[in-house]
Amino acid sequence: MRVLYSVINFLILAAILVLAGRKMVLKMLRSRREKIEQDLLLAQQGQQALEQATAQAQTLEREFAGQLEQVEADGQKRLEEKTRELRSRQEQAEALAEQQLQRDLEIYRLTMISETEKSIVREIVEQAEQSLRLPEDFDALCAAKIAGSIRKSAGDQVTLSGKKLAVRLEYARQPGTDLVGDMLAAVGERYAVEPGDLAVTAAARADLIGGIRLTVNDTVYDTTVRNTLRGVEKNLHPRISDTTDKVQVCQAVESAMKELDLSIDIYQEGRVLSVSDGICRISGLSDAMYGEMVEFDTGVRGMVMDLEREYIGCVIFGSFEHVEEGDLVRRSGYVMEVPVGEAMLGRVVDALGKPIDGKGVITAAEHRPIECPAPSIPDRQSVSVPLQTGIKAIDALVPIGRGQRELLIGDRQTGKSAIVLDTIINQKGKDVICIYVAIGQKESTVAGIMDTLTRHGAMEYTTIVCADAYHSAPMQYVAPYAGTAMGEYFMYKGKDVLIVFDDLSKHAVAYREISLLLHRPSGREAYPGDVFYLHSRLLERSARLCEKAGGGSMTALPIIETQAGDISAYIPTNVISITDGQIFLESELFHAGQRPAVNVGLSVSRVGGAAQIGAMRQVAGRLRMDLAQYRELAAFSQFGSDLDASTKKAIAKGERMMALLNQPQYAPVAVERQVLAIFAVSEGFADDVEPEAIAEFEAGLCSYVAAAHPEMLRQIAGGEKMSPAFMDELRACIGAYKETLT
Repeated sequence: MRVLYSVINFLILAAILVLAGRKMVLKMLRSRREKIEQDLLLAQQGQQALEQATAQAQTLEREFAGQLEQVEADGQKRLEEKTRELRSRQEQAEALAEQQLQRDLEIYRLTMISETEKSIVREIVEQAEQSLRLPEDFDALCAAKIAGSIRKSAGDQVTLSGKKLAVRLEYARQPGTDLVGDMLAAVGERYAVEPGDLAVTAAARADLIGGIRLTVNDTVYDTTVRNTLRGVEKNLHPRISDTTDKVQVCQAVESAMKELDLSIDIYQEGRVLSVSDGICRISGLSDAMYGEMVEFDTGVRGMVMDLEREYIGCVIFGSFEHVEEGDLVRRSGYVMEVPVGEAMLGRVVDALGKPIDGKGVITAAEHRPIECPAPSIPDRQSVSVPLQTGIKAIDALVPIGRGQRELLIGDRQTGKSAIVLDTIINQKGKDVICIYVAIGQKESTVAGIMDTLTRHGAMEYTTIVCADAYHSAPMQYVAPYAGTAMGEYFMYKGKDVLIVFDDLSKHAVAYREISLLLHRPSGREAYPGDVFYLHSRLLERSARLCEKAGGGSMTALPIIETQAGDISAYIPTNVISITDGQIFLESELFHAGQRPAVNVGLSVSRVGGAAQIGAMRQVAGRLRMDLAQYRELAAFSQFGSDLDASTKKAIAKGERMMALLNQPQYAPVAVERQVLAIFAVSEGFADDVEPEAIAEFEAGLCSYVAAAHPEMLRQIAGGEKMSPAFMDELRACIGAYKETLT
């Protein structure tokens, strides 16, 4: 039994173990299966993620390929544009280089001509010296001429006070004692001095060829053949300046020698005491006038700028390196003048009126002093005739009249020169003579201006007076006065003249440099005390003359450069107080894309509507009010407040007005087209036009009216005010154009 129980227990235990093991195995298998299923699920999810990543990668690859193609296309386009731009710049540079080369060649040619003249003249003069036969009594005739010509000048009365009278006698051959005695007796009689008060020196000079030269104090009485031949040589240049033919040159010289006049030449002569930086001090020349031209031994010219008791101060024009202490200086007897006339038109000249454009010598019929009195009050009349600039922002808001002085003021690179160039271009066909005075500009800039005016056909009625940065301060100082003298010639002939001074800031700096070198006391910002008079006497010469005085006009557009928009600086305030208004160009507007960048709030014309045609006066008044309202509302809207519908409408209209006044360079607009465009925008016909499309709207409207109703434009240009009936017709015409757009 015990064995049976054992077997049974064993079987039960075995069964329990089998059941338990099976359960454990099943559990393990179930867990393993779940893990395998989970791994399969994860693998399946990974496969799906891989497929999605592959799809995304393919999409990105396609997008990248498209972007790469676009970038390559844009790059190729930009490369082509850059290539065209570089090619254009290269062509412009080559054109400027070609112009400069032509000028250099012309200067070289003229230099060679001058050298040919000198060599041939020297050769013939030497022959004349050898073959010249002077009469036996030639010295007696010279002595008699000198004795009869001696006069005591006003300068002698000042400089000879308490001093011995210096007398120097020079001759080619020894004159007789009686001839010398006669001349010295005449000196003592004229100057009221005793023979013992004469400090006499004598010298024989074979180079004088013949004749006598007597120097009393600083006055020279010259009857020598050498001085006469020098005058012949000097006067030959106009005759032979256009030829290199030696035969013609010889014939001209021989003809001049036949006209040889051995008369007395009376002039004053001084000596250079010191020279530095284009300024020199000269002893003698006691009767020299302020502004008088003087000539140095080297042929260089200068102008008297300072009159002291013991010496005079003089500025030197051109190269002064060869002027040295002790050199002789001769008075010319006349104040500085420049050539004027029709021959100056279309040319580029320096401050002395000499051509620098390589187009040959200018043969001017007349000369005018660079300093002249301004027209008197009775000779003037009020400004009432407009000078159209072709710029909408100026012709409508700050109009310029013929005879007015309107200042252009603003920082550097704000479009001041662009405005005056557009104004000059707009004078084509209006019978207005233009003079552009470049002061302290780069030579390349002036060449570019000349090229621009030539391309637009404006050089034929324009003269460019250039005193660029390479020129000395005296040349920059003289340039605007020289340009004004050229303009006055036409003004007093009854013509209308436009003169541009670009710019007077550099002119004031040049005058300050000269004044400091002349040891004049300096004032505010180191400028001399008469810097206001410097510009006032220049700009006052621009006026509109009455019919009795000639009926012409000269309109001045001076330019002043400010620093950081500071119009309260010394020179800007001076010129503002002299002129009849100013056009202020603002840097912020310029950089914001508004061209021209005219700040309407700070710009003003003291002539106003008197310098506008009737139709422009009608539409400009409303435009000025709309822009003033727009400026106030635009400033208010910056705070981000909610705006009502009427305010938004006013701002939107103001934006379209500003877009209308935006104008590209070198594209002046006729006044009748300006009136038409301003009228259309003011009447609300462009309210549904985006500001970016205003220019296209304006061009289309003007073209439509010019083609369909040209008589309307002619009636506007006639100068009369627009009647209500005409304005209704104009509205109907603009409405018809709007219908063509829809």
